[in-house]
Amino acid sequence: MEEKKPQYKTLSIVIPAYNEAATIEQLIDRVKKAKCFGMQKQIIVVNDCSKDKTKDVVAKIADIKLINQKVNGGKGKALKTGFEAADGDIIMIQDADLEYNPDEYEILLDPILHGTADVVYGSRFMGDHPHRVLYYWHSVGNSFITWLSNMMTNLNISDMETCYKVFKKDVLKQIVPKLTSPRFGFEPEVTARIAHLKPRVQIYEVGISYAGRTYEEGKKINWKDGFEAIYSIIKFNLFR
Repeated sequence: MEEKKPQYKTLSIVIPAYNEAATIEQLIDRVKKAKCFGMQKQIIVVNDCSKDKTKDVVAKIADIKLINQKVNGGKGKALKTGFEAADGDIIMIQDADLEYNPDEYEILLDPILHGTADVVYGSRFMGDHPHRVLYYWHSVGNSFITWLSNMMTNLNISDMETCYKVFKKDVLKQIVPKLTSPRFGFEPEVTARIAHLKPRVQIYEVGISYAGRTYEEGKKINWKDGFEAIYSIIKFNLFR
């Protein structure tokens, strides 16, 4: 991939974390080593009142901004807290587990640095990157939720529920004050709010790899979150 000299100087990486002591140190090490066209990294970890040693593990890592939530508020609330603390010209989301690969940051940043995108989604269902084979019904549910979201937003996104979402700061700052979803309803809410911005922003997707976890390995999302996503799609598209 060609080297760029972007007008963007700093990349803020927001990592919501809840009970991720087993993986977060390795994840942060990979984030620090990840290439991002020479941009300076601001790494923000929002510890959502973890019951394990996540807080202690992160507190020992240098050059990290650690924010400890006072009460457990869920992924959406943790992300909003992280967004409010982000200073970067570009802001991206990174889960605290090892399902998403920081080595692909330049793939995600490329459309923004080329001046063609305002927002980039990393799709697990595009391209030829490797994907771990896991739960069939998860894929069915994900496809349905993405289809319903697309119908409401008039977008043709292939993976609305992806963790990897990258925003130009001036786009994200328009919607952060409006974000209200505390848990996994964040994904359809942020998608709806971006889709309905005026003037319309440029949204791109790029293919990424995916090393999903089993429930035994710490996966947290469940069928209840699917119903929350459906509710959020209807709420934030029809009653925003």
